[in-house]
Amino acid sequence: MSHTVTVEPLGREVEVADDQTILEACLRAGVWLPHSCTHGTCATCKVEVLDGDVDHGEASSFALMDFEREEGKTLTCCARPQTDVTIEADIDVDEELEIHPVEDFTGTIVELSDIAHDIKRLRIELDRDLHFNAGQYMRVIVPGTDGIDRTWSMANSPSENRIIEFQVRNVPGGVATDGWLFKDAALGDSVQLSGPYGRFVLRTWEEEKPVVMLGGGTGLAPLASMVKHALLDEAYDGHITLYAGGRTVADLYDVDVFRAMEEEYPDQFTFHPCVSAEEPPEGYRAGFVSTAMEEDFDKLTGYQGYMCGSPAMVEGCLKSFMSRRLFPRDIFHEDFFNEGDKQKGVGSPLIKR
Repeated sequence: MSHTVTVEPLGREVEVADDQTILEACLRAGVWLPHSCTHGTCATCKVEVLDGDVDHGEASSFALMDFEREEGKTLTCCARPQTDVTIEADIDVDEELEIHPVEDFTGTIVELSDIAHDIKRLRIELDRDLHFNAGQYMRVIVPGTDGIDRTWSMANSPSENRIIEFQVRNVPGGVATDGWLFKDAALGDSVQLSGPYGRFVLRTWEEEKPVVMLGGGTGLAPLASMVKHALLDEAYDGHITLYAGGRTVADLYDVDVFRAMEEEYPDQFTFHPCVSAEEPPEGYRAGFVSTAMEEDFDKLTGYQGYMCGSPAMVEGCLKSFMSRRLFPRDIFHEDFFNEGDKQKGVGSPLIKR
């Protein structure tokens, strides 16, 4: 059984099966709806239900408050239609952004290696090519569970579309990490995935603007995809300054990779690894990525800012960017939520996701 969802102001009709959320059905039909976490936490996908009834699912009470439910709001990443439904969404899509419909894939683990003291590099060979924008992510079904999934950003360039790379931090007690990836996962294992998702992408059509990127922990992954796409795929002619942060040197990874890229592309790329909880060795910066950025830039007018990490890290970096006169319209970010974040408030509504 299915129900028809009409998406306004587009006037598009999408059939939504009983086992699908509104967001999932729309993305698979090539109808872009705003979204970020896809787990009912961030509120990016909030829409107004103009007609019909929906089941709100597991939407966080912080992301979708009781009075909002009563007013007819819902989160499309959790909502399932109970009747034919009409929704009104804030569809602000740049015409230059290529939309890739969500598809299902079967993959095989071809690399599983330790790259930091609690981070693994996971490379999966897909059963066919994946088309995505640099910065997007995939939904991975955790093997051995009843459909439990996690969302991880690709760290590879879109030109590497058969073998994709994830950089995953262990979450103590986490079903996907502690319970699988860091425990039982092995080369040759089969994995089910779907994607691509997300709008946190490198805006290569705005080449006149130089870019500053701030990444914390594995928040480096989508930024790495963007940098590789810009430089290796020759997709962007501007300059990128990347700050990668961790508590200690042992928390950072791929430093040599980025330093080699900095050496090969000196006119286009600058890299700063930063540590906040120990005296930095030669070649590293002391403090948070936002602190290092503030030391280097008095003003960021005319730039674009990209940031990815924990919600707290993103919130702090937003303040740093704005203190350097970089305004919200030119700031883009991805929050890395874990299951515990579902019990917390959402991030700043000022910045685009």
